[in-house]
Amino acid sequence: MNESSTSGEGDVSRGSDPAAWIVGAGDGTGGAIARRFARGGFVTCVSRRNADKLTPLVDAITAAGGRAHAVGCDARKEDEVVATVERIEREIGPIEVYVFNVGANVPCSILDETSRKYMKIWEMACLGGFLTAREVAKRMVARGRGTMLFTGATASLRGGANFAAFAGAKHALRALAQSMARELGPRGIHVAHVIVDGAIDTDFIRENLPAIYAKKDEGGILDPDHIAENYWHLHSQPRDAWTFELDLRPWIEKW
Repeated sequence: MNESSTSGEGDVSRGSDPAAWIVGAGDGTGGAIARRFARGGFVTCVSRRNADKLTPLVDAITAAGGRAHAVGCDARKEDEVVATVERIEREIGPIEVYVFNVGANVPCSILDETSRKYMKIWEMACLGGFLTAREVAKRMVARGRGTMLFTGATASLRGGANFAAFAGAKHALRALAQSMARELGPRGIHVAHVIVDGAIDTDFIRENLPAIYAKKDEGGILDPDHIAENYWHLHSQPRDAWTFELDLRPWIEKW
């Protein structure tokens, strides 16, 4: 595991504040979620396979007065996941919030799909969710509290043409979240699944789908900060009114 860290308030001592672990952080939704939880007082642990790519996000959180750690972890590899969770819990703080936000949206005709790529997409979007969630759940159950949030997509609900692999993985991730919610809810753990149904304001959409990006000014694509606010809301819900599944889509999106 590669790890680098910075802090807006000096070094973070073990247990000083709760940690929020965002698996699949980057420039879009994951980064926005990390910034929101940092504003809420959490020590944010942001993860992707290459920790160096997280430097701009960590710097932004620090500049805003928050605390962040960039953690290099391949969520598909069990040994790395186990070591990462152990290190966060030991050196940074108890993981109070877990977010699985790994993307694997790779379109391909079923006629051309390969078993290798199908398996890779499943590993990224589903197996990684299982491995990371299992390790975090062990700690949360022992403490009797915690929030676990999974990022879904349109493909979580229906398999579109040319998205067989992605839909299969996202359907499986949704089922994982449902099972965990039913098992862990009675043990004090809030598990929720967020369906993000629509284009998100990212560099990819701006550069590759300009016609869709042009709808930004009329609220036609999702703002990552607005998505993040809904994740914060889920975490903040009282236990007598927990939401399991939340749909987020622009007002013009067909569904």
